Amino acid sequence: MAVLCLGRVSLYSVRGDLQLYVEDMEPQGQGALFVAFEQLKIKLAAEGLFAPQRKKPLPVVPSSIGMVTSDRGAALHDMLRIVCDRYPDRRIVIRPVKVQGEGAAREIADAIAELNRFGAVDVMIVGRGGGSLEDLWAFNEEVVARAIYASNVPVISAVGHEIDFTIADFVADHRAPTPTAAAEMVVPLKADLLDQVRALDDQLMRDMELVLESSKETFRGLAKRLADPGRKLRENQQRLDETSVALVRRIEARMRQVRDRLAQSAGRLGALSPLAVLDRGYSITHKLPDERIVKDAASLAIDDRVRITFALGKLLCRVEGKE
Repeated sequence: MAVLCLGRVSLYSVRGDLQLYVEDMEPQGQGALFVAFEQLKIKLAAEGLFAPQRKKPLPVVPSSIGMVTSDRGAALHDMLRIVCDRYPDRRIVIRPVKVQGEGAAREIADAIAELNRFGAVDVMIVGRGGGSLEDLWAFNEEVVARAIYASNVPVISAVGHEIDFTIADFVADHRAPTPTAAAEMVVPLKADLLDQVRALDDQLMRDMELVLESSKETFRGLAKRLADPGRKLRENQQRLDETSVALVRRIEARMRQVRDRLAQSAGRLGALSPLAVLDRGYSITHKLPDERIVKDAASLAIDDRVRITFALGKLLCRVEGKE
């Protein structure tokens, strides 16, 4: 380590050696407080308290502003002046605390928690004016860092001057170089907001014009591709007429084919019909009463009753003999 040594210098006359008698020694730089600062910073960073993704955005124009600071310091006066000049109708909730000395860190942490429980502030400024490292040390305490981390309300850290950095600055959602800058950050100038609105309005108009022009181009392209609906209707009507004629012709042809096949089938069926045989002089004999066709004379007995069917008419007969 590089260290700062405090002591006295003497000369050992026997050998001519220059000697340093060290009476106190501390780390080079800000001393023990600086070492504690770096150690806590490393610890909290490892736990994720400084992670950018957990930081909350500030409201555009908050209706209620919480201030955790000394009620006797110039920092509070400067912040009130900025807010009241720009937005005199804003509600300001002041939670006075000790900002240095014993017990200051605990008071600051409790005040942050109280404003969260109060639930009526949209944003919170935690800070004080400038001073030495020892004066600002309350904002380097772990209890303050964890209170800021646990806050549901966005916190702006505004401690000291622009060159001063504290643990609270790293944990807070936003860091302001001074309390005055914090107030300016919370309530921007109305002129700046109007400029932003005008810029957004101009951008919106440009985007709308681009979309409209693109839509016009698309419409023109579709209009070129779209044919005359009347002509399209006439073409479809002509196609429908042609299809109807073709369909009628196919139906008629199909019906002719069916009639021809039916006539052929009827002819073949007529040739096979027993009635056609009767036309050639034959007859059909049925035994009564069971109507069995008689194919063999031996199946009949004397006095059996039969019905004989001719091509024209029928006879009821009785068997008198067999041959």
